[in-house]
Amino acid sequence: MAAGVAGAEEPEATPYRPTVSNPAALPVPGMPEIELGGLHTSGGSEQQRDGVPFLAKYAFNADWGVMAGADLYDRAISMDGIEANGFGDTLLTVKHHHDLFENLELGFEASVKLPSAKYALGSGRTDETLNGIVSTRLGSAAVDINLGVTRLGAYGEGESRYQVTWAAAIAQPVTERWTLSAEMSGTDRQGTRGTAQFLAALSYALNTRIVLDGGFALGVGSTAQNLSLFTGMTMLLGD
Repeated sequence: MAAGVAGAEEPEATPYRPTVSNPAALPVPGMPEIELGGLHTSGGSEQQRDGVPFLAKYAFNADWGVMAGADLYDRAISMDGIEANGFGDTLLTVKHHHDLFENLELGFEASVKLPSAKYALGSGRTDETLNGIVSTRLGSAAVDINLGVTRLGAYGEGESRYQVTWAAAIAQPVTERWTLSAEMSGTDRQGTRGTAQFLAALSYALNTRIVLDGGFALGVGSTAQNLSLFTGMTMLLGD
């Protein structure tokens, strides 16, 4: 969800974190942007997982850009008490943005997840994802809706290879620098139980180029009982 100082003439950061959904917008063309955070998750399919997610973004122009991300460090404890740690999987993305109307933007992302993590930290297989984005505004609030499909490299017998992901987020400026975000997201795949989570976060624009964030995500329903706590930052680089 984008955040920044209202009315600023300086180039502004375009945060994608901390929500699951991404906005259709790309970063400022020709200026690299990075995101770095800390994530703690408990419950679900593991006792605990801690990670340091990183994302680098670069836009060639207003409509085309690329992204590369990974967990710089992952530590997971299984239900059996077995611990694993190391570098996470790597995600590479090509993104296209299109202004449809004055208040409506579309986005399209094509991503590949490379199995750079240890097997205990990832599936050990390559995944491919196509994600569509609709971004608009409701008054002063920004709304992002994502719908994607992932072709999984690893899946069980009787399970579909294709997983649908969905997310809808709203970000409401509270003051010139503070923004409150809320989101519902989830996954669906034939042969498995779907998941859903609610996320809430606060973002603070330290200046036009640096945005700090923090919040939580909570699994809803009987299929996802995990709790996540996170904090991080988005930084726009370059002159």
